[in-house]
Amino acid sequence: MSSLQLPQPVQTTSGVGRPKFGSEVIATTVCAAARPLYILLAAPSLLYLAALVIMLLRPPGVDFYHVDRIAFALLIFAVCLRALLLRQTLPWYGPISWAMFGLLILALAGTLSQPFDMLTWNVLSAKFLVPFILFHLAGLVFTEEDSCRGFEVFCLVTLAYLSFLAIAFLMGANALIFPRYILDESLGTHIHRARGPFLQAVANGVTLNLLGLFALHAFDRGRLPKPVALVLLGALPFAILATMTRAVWLSFAGSILLAFFILGSARMRRASGSVLVIGIAGVMIAFLSSPLRTALQDRFEAIGPVEIRIAVYRASWQMVQEKPWLGWGQNHMATEMGDRLPDYKLDTFAAHNTYLEILVEHGLVGLALYASIIVALLRLGSRKRKSYLRADGVFNAQFRTLWPILLGVYLVNACFVVMNYQFVNALLFTMAGIFCAQDRQVSELNR
Repeated sequence: MSSLQLPQPVQTTSGVGRPKFGSEVIATTVCAAARPLYILLAAPSLLYLAALVIMLLRPPGVDFYHVDRIAFALLIFAVCLRALLLRQTLPWYGPISWAMFGLLILALAGTLSQPFDMLTWNVLSAKFLVPFILFHLAGLVFTEEDSCRGFEVFCLVTLAYLSFLAIAFLMGANALIFPRYILDESLGTHIHRARGPFLQAVANGVTLNLLGLFALHAFDRGRLPKPVALVLLGALPFAILATMTRAVWLSFAGSILLAFFILGSARMRRASGSVLVIGIAGVMIAFLSSPLRTALQDRFEAIGPVEIRIAVYRASWQMVQEKPWLGWGQNHMATEMGDRLPDYKLDTFAAHNTYLEILVEHGLVGLALYASIIVALLRLGSRKRKSYLRADGVFNAQFRTLWPILLGVYLVNACFVVMNYQFVNALLFTMAGIFCAQDRQVSELNR
């Protein structure tokens, strides 16, 4: 395994040829100044996980807002410098990388053709730039099993944190919710749902679902002790319920059912079956509580949002017909919708469908690129390999079977919302990048 060596201060003895005192001071100063950089280069996985934590918890609407961009830039610098020093080849995964790059360039061209708007650039970053870069950096950072297990621990801790917040919100224990900006009604949307630090219930629900499946995988491999698994997986259905989001409920139920029937391990079937039973029991318990029963009935019977979405879909189709090939440009849809739907007095208009928004803003070319990314990622789970780097590793043969379900959770929710959530995209494409890197290593070993 390649390693970085930090230069040591010059050691001298008395006698002929002894360096001057000034040279010793300079050497010591240089070494001291280089030590922080050395720490960053020696532990890139910790820097990567720190950047994810900042993306998860970045406080909106305050002066500290751009700290996630600073962490992202620092991560790119450290990983690329380390790759240069160790003579690592920057990863490029054929059709996936080319399609992601093409879509990024298409979105960037549409953004540059418009007057400068910070929101447009933030959406571009969260939707295309961050996933593209992290997808490729992950293959350079998580090269050892220890670093992959560090990522696994991060996922489990994040799941515990988000589940705790969601259940605390469901029970009305607002004093336990941290950071406090989650309770600020002037920030984000869905103040009456468990929205977590994302300030958006769907983003919270998708993240809980993805991390919950990852926790099932950890339990199946024996990496999650039974008492911890009982608490963590037992709390998951209640956390999902607290999001009060029908798309999240649908994708969660479908993914757990698929895990029960498709993943062959008896241990996995017991775990996923238990989650299903707890989920059903949780719904029954919720209906025994008058406030929760009313909230659930309101969510099931809500018609207004559906009517608005149908109107948006119709207007979107008109826009597609007017500019079918390259679309209207990044983040131009909301402005155009306001002019086409004057009867609906909304602060902002959204497509509520990732594929439709890509079609409107980037045309048939953008949708074709996005579809090719999805197909290529799905094919990763269908390939058969003769051997694996580690049978008990995080991204082992069982993960290959789980991967289409993880991706399916993301794709199903993308039918009902626009996936502009930076942390959700970062999490999914980090998994995809690690999986692609290890899949390539396995392919090379099988030759």
